Amino acid sequence: MHTVWKGAISFGLVHVPVKMFAAVEDKDIAMRMIHRECGGPIAYVRTCKNCGKEVAAEDIAKGYEYEKGRFVLFEKEELDALAAETSKTIRILDFVDMREIDPIYFQRSYYLAPDQAGAGAYSLLLEAMKRTGRIGIANVSIRSKGSLAAIRFIENCLVMETIAYPDEVRPVHQVPGLPEHTAVNEKELEMATMLIDHLTGPFEPEKYKDEYRGRLMEAIQAKIAGEEVHIAPEQERTNVIDLMAALQASLEAAGAPKAGPAATADAAGAEGAAGGTGKGTRRKTSGKKKEKESVR
Repeated sequence: MHTVWKGAISFGLVHVPVKMFAAVEDKDIAMRMIHRECGGPIAYVRTCKNCGKEVAAEDIAKGYEYEKGRFVLFEKEELDALAAETSKTIRILDFVDMREIDPIYFQRSYYLAPDQAGAGAYSLLLEAMKRTGRIGIANVSIRSKGSLAAIRFIENCLVMETIAYPDEVRPVHQVPGLPEHTAVNEKELEMATMLIDHLTGPFEPEKYKDEYRGRLMEAIQAKIAGEEVHIAPEQERTNVIDLMAALQASLEAAGAPKAGPAATADAAGAEGAAGGTGKGTRRKTSGKKKEKESVR
């Protein structure tokens, strides 16, 4: 797993060095935008709405629009400084019963592993949480964004769940069209209850599959097998390579002795006799074709 964050959990005066890993991976099948006319992939560039120019990454600042068309700008260093105080600490504020937290608050999960010499303190926190049945509510800052978090455990691993702040969760009463009264037919209610009882069982996550992803992959393989494949046109090479260096590299790749001044001149003359097209030629080496890099 790739480490996404390093820091420490603190509760009271206890300091637990940890490394963070993403607990969930995105397995969506990526689709590119393709130009239907020529088959090439679509590229997106950052352009300024004011002057229409393409903007390089180093020329981009972050800004907050406090009025229409008026911004206050922040450099990365300024934003990092605001987050510096808590950026490397998961500070546990309280311990609560997990059943008190509605799942609507949960956002993203991360595994936490002990770092450096923190295994003892890590095990202490883990076992204390197991014994009490409590989870920690903490403040954390990841990628310059502050968040609430719940620290819990799965088996022998601490897990951090980022959770929304209360003002980020929309009140239920804002949902349009909710029934004011829940009057239902008693007989229908009994039948619905029986159906729920019949379908009730233990949660076995391995039996649930992403059926859409499976169908999409089957369709992709069918198109490949049926040769319904669109090949993107090759882009014109823009790198200018020294002709003599390219010829020498080609000779070396073919196992020929290093060319001296005369041999180099002969090679250059042969290139001119071939029409000076600037196109790469092909040679056979060890039974495989290697295409020379285009030269100008």
